[in-house]
Amino acid sequence: MEKAEAGGDHPSALATNMTNGKINVICSSLDINLYTFMVLRINFPFRANCGSGILREMDLVSSYKGVVGLVFGNENSSSNEESYVERLLDRISNGVLAEDRRAAIAELQSVVAESHAAQMAFGAMGFPVLMGVLKEERDDIEMVRGALETLVSALTPIDHAQGPKNELQPALMNSDLLSREAESISLLLSLLSEEDFYVRYYTLQLLTALLTNSPNRLQEAILTIPRGITRLMDMLMDREVIRNEALLLLTYLTREAEEIQKILVFEGAFDKIFSIIKEEGGSEGGVVVQDCLELLNNLLRNNVSNQILLRETIGFEPLVSILKLRGGAYRFTQQKTINLLSALETIESLLVGGLEAETGKDANRLTNQTVLAQNKSLDHLLLLGVESQWAAVAVRCAALRCIGDLIARHPKNLDALASKVLGEEPQVEPALNSILRIILRTSSVQEFIAADYVFKCFCEKNTDGQAILASTMIPQPQSMTHAPLEEDVNMSFGSMLLRGLTLGENDGDLETCCRAASVLSHMLKDNIQCKERLLQVELEAPMASLGAPEPLMHCIVKYLALASSLKNKDGDYRNSSSAGNSYIQPIILRLLVTWLDDCPNAVHSFLDSQPHLTYLLELVSNPTATVCIRGLAAVLLGECVLYNKSGDSGGDAFMVVDAISQKVGLTSYFMKFDEMQRSFLFVSAKPAQHRKPLTRSNAASMAEIEDVDENDGTDQKHDKHPILPSVFDAQLVNFVKRLEADIRESIVDIFSHSKNKVAIVPAELEQKSGESDLDYIKRLKSFVEKQCTEMQDLLGRNSTLAEDLAKTGGGGAPGPDQKADGGRERVQMETLRRDLQEAMQRIEMLKSEKAKIEAEASMCRNIAGKMESDLKSLSDAYNSLEQANFRLELEVKALRNGGSEPFPDLEAIKLEAKEEGQKESEAELNDLLVCLGQEQSKVEKLSAKLVELGEDVESLLDGIGDDAGLPEDGEDEED
Repeated sequence: MEKAEAGGDHPSALATNMTNGKINVICSSLDINLYTFMVLRINFPFRANCGSGILREMDLVSSYKGVVGLVFGNENSSSNEESYVERLLDRISNGVLAEDRRAAIAELQSVVAESHAAQMAFGAMGFPVLMGVLKEERDDIEMVRGALETLVSALTPIDHAQGPKNELQPALMNSDLLSREAESISLLLSLLSEEDFYVRYYTLQLLTALLTNSPNRLQEAILTIPRGITRLMDMLMDREVIRNEALLLLTYLTREAEEIQKILVFEGAFDKIFSIIKEEGGSEGGVVVQDCLELLNNLLRNNVSNQILLRETIGFEPLVSILKLRGGAYRFTQQKTINLLSALETIESLLVGGLEAETGKDANRLTNQTVLAQNKSLDHLLLLGVESQWAAVAVRCAALRCIGDLIARHPKNLDALASKVLGEEPQVEPALNSILRIILRTSSVQEFIAADYVFKCFCEKNTDGQAILASTMIPQPQSMTHAPLEEDVNMSFGSMLLRGLTLGENDGDLETCCRAASVLSHMLKDNIQCKERLLQVELEAPMASLGAPEPLMHCIVKYLALASSLKNKDGDYRNSSSAGNSYIQPIILRLLVTWLDDCPNAVHSFLDSQPHLTYLLELVSNPTATVCIRGLAAVLLGECVLYNKSGDSGGDAFMVVDAISQKVGLTSYFMKFDEMQRSFLFVSAKPAQHRKPLTRSNAASMAEIEDVDENDGTDQKHDKHPILPSVFDAQLVNFVKRLEADIRESIVDIFSHSKNKVAIVPAELEQKSGESDLDYIKRLKSFVEKQCTEMQDLLGRNSTLAEDLAKTGGGGAPGPDQKADGGRERVQMETLRRDLQEAMQRIEMLKSEKAKIEAEASMCRNIAGKMESDLKSLSDAYNSLEQANFRLELEVKALRNGGSEPFPDLEAIKLEAKEEGQKESEAELNDLLVCLGQEQSKVEKLSAKLVELGEDVESLLDGIGDDAGLPEDGEDEED
């Protein structure tokens, strides 16, 4: 009836009033004012049960009607909606009949759940009424249920598919208003102790809605409420529905809240989580297992103390058991995939250890690696990542990344992986061979990146492992090299890798070669012995008529050039099979840069073929190549200068620098470094970071990851291929930055010194016909002096220009006018600079001499002070001896003058001592007499008493002076 009296304005009728195009502008302009109004309204609420007309008498409500009308279009409709909510609140707060109040709260819940305007109106005036119901009417369970359900509806967004994107969301504003009151949160937490199922259920839903919209404020409020976390933890032991809702609430609550995480752990969260996972069936379970693992990840991610607590209490065995594939190993549902991904994320969090800056991170990581390996985690990870090809790509990738983290910088785990064998007889092979096969064969870019990460971790600071892999690099006959891929099971690791390097030579598909090159770069990193060993590897030509075997390095350079030729003038690949291969050249260049690093023999082998240098110079200046390709080519050229120990004039460092200067130009060459370091890949390079945390919102999309990235990331021009970030990681970026400084310094040093040999003999050195020897010698002397002067001037100028160029690293080439106008100024500036340098050197020399003299003076002052102190001590000792000597002399003189006569004061002293002794004796005698008198009076009194009692006093006094009777007398006296 009340609803009919409202004029039939049901919330569904509001949808027709919200299509006006002006709503967005109005909402945007009134958002702040309306929000301010609601804050004022919630802070100055009306009181429930204060009279039936008080709602209509409030000016705030009448003003609010106009605001709601402007926001939601039809003023009359919104006003009617607000009036309807107002009447319902009036019935709830001031109604007499309980049934009428319950009906009103049910109607209020219905309208708030369906209408934006009703939600807005409720937020302005409804919270005090319903919070009053929760606080004062706890005995009326139906009213409490209705109030909680209405509050949940007020905080739940209403989805209108046709609504504007920037439409005002009353649910968010209501959440913000309710979360401002700490007393409201405390009241809601107290409702969790109610016995009614629906009260606890709706309370958890309400807290979850608040936490979704205002997480920080609710986290702070719960922390300040006594036993707030404990009450939520108790809900995990409740019925299944409430347990699941509490689990979801705790998952939201523990995100980025370290204090709450610690409290949960000390409340026994680990035990409860693994108990629920086991009860739900492990990885075969449903979404509850996913929520448990998400909560577990929140507790462990970057939290060393919680990881230690888990390891030392429950252990990692319950976690590793989730990875076990049971009877349905071949059946991977989407939920099972998500559960496995969540468990692998937990493993990954343990293997990362903690934040980079956190103390004890490395020790905790090593301990976690050891304990996980002891729990057979490597076997389960290999089964998921390598052997279970029926598993989802996302699961295989996550398992491979965990394998890499498990073995990284852990000698025992590295040996375990190296010795691990997979498969069944007769198809048994080492695990590393199986992972290499994934790299060479997989069609998934993400799986290649993950498998390549395993080899990166295996080779990092593992020289023995690198040497073992390099020792298997034995070329196979051509018949084996071109055998089908299925026949590589019996090949060694190195033979399989070499075949991968040469597989695409004939058909022009260099993707397999590129992937093999990536593995090879990990094998060679920071290992001179492996670099030297692979320089001896030679590959047979495809046909015997084509010549002798070719060194492996020359083959790699040939594939680099072949990758360039696969592009047409527009920069696109000729065939579709090579589309998206913009990472081929960077990976091959990274291999060459790694190989030549600190290896002069590798530099000599590279420059042994003249076309290599020519091609590299062309690649550096190629405008169609990417910034990073040109930059890596510049780094490779720099290594040919920096690590060039050749004495051959045709391949020494000076020749390389001269070629760079002529073909590219030093200014342009150094600009390649700057351009590369300003590129997006270099700027955004970070330490190895895995996928973002798995949540309910992104779990489905992450579980279904396939090869979409490869097709979407083919923008070769902007270096956006998904493989490139793994190539240009933080290690490579730091390596290039360090190497660039060394290259600049080396080039400056080469330009500052002349070559040892003179290639051209000037005509002035020949003796002219008819010229006398004396004139010839004078002319030679003059010529040599002139040449020396010019050479010194040129060398000084060259050194100065090279230093300036190395410092600036770029800048355009000056024009002819600038050269003509600035020539004299540059010469003068260079002269002044040299004079300044000489003056600075003299100043430094004088400073050093001054410091030396000051040090000597200070030392002399210290010695003088010490000697003065010693002299003073000696003087004091001498004075003391003089005084003692003088006193002794006086005594001797006195003894000689006095002879045998006693000292005049001796008799007086004796007399005085005698008098004092007599005085003391008299005083003691007087004291004894007093005591004796007292004792005599006591004896007389006692004698009289004894006579009265009829005793013989005389007989008793006999022997009273004996020593044996003294103690008895003492006792009598005490009595």
